[in-house]
Amino acid sequence: MFTGIITDLGEVRALEQAGDLRARIGCHYAMEGVDLGASIACNGVCLTVIETGADWFDVQISAESVSKTNIGGWAVGSALNLERALKVGDELGGHIVSGHVDGVAEIVGLREEGASTRFTFRAPEALARYIAPKGSVALNGTSLTVNEVSGCDFGVNIIPHTKAVTTWGTAALGDRVNLEIDTLARYVARLQEWKA
Repeated sequence: MFTGIITDLGEVRALEQAGDLRARIGCHYAMEGVDLGASIACNGVCLTVIETGADWFDVQISAESVSKTNIGGWAVGSALNLERALKVGDELGGHIVSGHVDGVAEIVGLREEGASTRFTFRAPEALARYIAPKGSVALNGTSLTVNEVSGCDFGVNIIPHTKAVTTWGTAALGDRVNLEIDTLARYVARLQEWKA
């Protein structure tokens, strides 16, 4: 489990297709404290650490994960939002995030609002019903609050601090981002299906 509060900005250092996709990710974590088998969310995708070095870790990524996320667009040099798994007693500053990405949204609008940037995203139609004003979403692993919803489009504001410490400072129109809907919204919708 994660919180959607990004704790490091990583970089893809190597990609190798050998059965599954293997990626080496450079980071600033103290790697002596990261065990093999640990979970690290990379752009919101929960991945398992299979090897470590002084300032990097390797993950193995299944074809299923590649097909459901924006991982297929990763290249050497790509910047990634990173978050280590939540520990009991950690501050829960965002919202509960599983790292199980539901789909990919597209940035369809950008405009400055004061010092913040208003992003408009287009969600896949099958996921749009789970997104509500003032609800939470995780986008590329970042916990964000939804401002408004119109059909499949929804808007969020990203403040200067978030832009400075995540990949949001370099995001552009047309970018595809990993979308994880709020777990509570998923279960409420499922309960409504059972009642119908």
